[in-house]
Amino acid sequence: MSGRIVVAGASLGGLRAAEQLRAAGWTGGITVFGDEPHPPYNRPPLSKEVLAGKAAFDSLAFTPKVSATDVEWRLGTRIVSARLAGRTVELDDGSVHSYDGLVVATGMRPRRLRCPGPRAGRHTVRTIDDAQALRDQLTRPGVRVVVVGAGFIGCEVAATAVGLGAAEVTVIDPLPLPMTGPLGEPLARELRRRHEQHGVRFVLGAGVAGFEGGDHVTGVVLDDGSVLPADVVVESVGSVANTEWLEGNGLDLSDGVLTDEHLRVGGRPDVVAVGDVARFPNARYDGVPRRVEHWSVPTDSAKHAAKVLVGGDAGLPPFAPLPTFWSDQHDFRLQSFGAPGLGLGDVRVLDGDLSGDVLVGYHRDGLLVGVVALGGPSAARAAARYRAALLKQPAPSVQGALS
Repeated sequence: MSGRIVVAGASLGGLRAAEQLRAAGWTGGITVFGDEPHPPYNRPPLSKEVLAGKAAFDSLAFTPKVSATDVEWRLGTRIVSARLAGRTVELDDGSVHSYDGLVVATGMRPRRLRCPGPRAGRHTVRTIDDAQALRDQLTRPGVRVVVVGAGFIGCEVAATAVGLGAAEVTVIDPLPLPMTGPLGEPLARELRRRHEQHGVRFVLGAGVAGFEGGDHVTGVVLDDGSVLPADVVVESVGSVANTEWLEGNGLDLSDGVLTDEHLRVGGRPDVVAVGDVARFPNARYDGVPRRVEHWSVPTDSAKHAAKVLVGGDAGLPPFAPLPTFWSDQHDFRLQSFGAPGLGLGDVRVLDGDLSGDVLVGYHRDGLLVGVVALGGPSAARAAARYRAALLKQPAPSVQGALS
């Protein structure tokens, strides 16, 4: 238990990794490197409570568990490369640091649109600094907001902008319905209706060709040549994995960092990955490696990966989490357990009705693989009951899931 473990990434995954390494019995040194100057903080409220001014920025910071208070935090420092064979990482200041174990927790960054036009006035929402800059713009009187991307973040920002009194809020997406990819058509259609009731306008089946304006954006040019006036543009068009620093080590970095069923990277016993940068096979469903950008994954993956890094995988079942997420929009909440995206071919209303509080189930091969509640407390309680059923449902055999 001597030596040093380096944790690359100082967000929630990095924090949980440090805590779980101590819980797993690691008594050696732990150094966490993070490129942001801020200590680990809670990201989901950035596009909701914080952006709306209902929570202070300084309320987001996590408090490390007592067991991890001796961890060395190197914030505002970025790892630019790694040599896994030599067990070293290099920082942006040129210094090289050796390790006995490495935790990859570098997460994601927002994808940006590569379109002609001014950059000023175009925002993303990933960090505290992003949210602060965007809030300053959304609180201007008469502001016209265009959100590019009708996924969860895009719809949350649109709802928040309406709540702040924006004069116009328009959401653009090439798909025919908002959030149809993860939720399926019936629920996506109802979400569109609820957003439109609150004043959000959707331009669907359309793409962005460019931006108008001189020093600052004044309009969004669509692919049909029409222009949407805009004072503020929010780009919510997906994420890019922060994996460039791992290049040159023979790893599969095509979509995050490919791991095995125990979150080991490249078959190495001294390197694991946690959080949304990890692309792992979930034995609860099948053997297809996937990244999961949900709140529960950093904590769940850190707990498993720490045990593997410290003590190996003897006696440990494959990593098989039950993903969980929620999304607050206007006066309703989406709450999900499981993997709804795997059951879009068989979507059923389990409780309530789509126009009110509703619970929707997603099935694959006749088995329930995920549930999504839409509405208020009664829908959330129904989802919690099904969460217990999903946890009890037998997972495929290890051989079948990972073959």
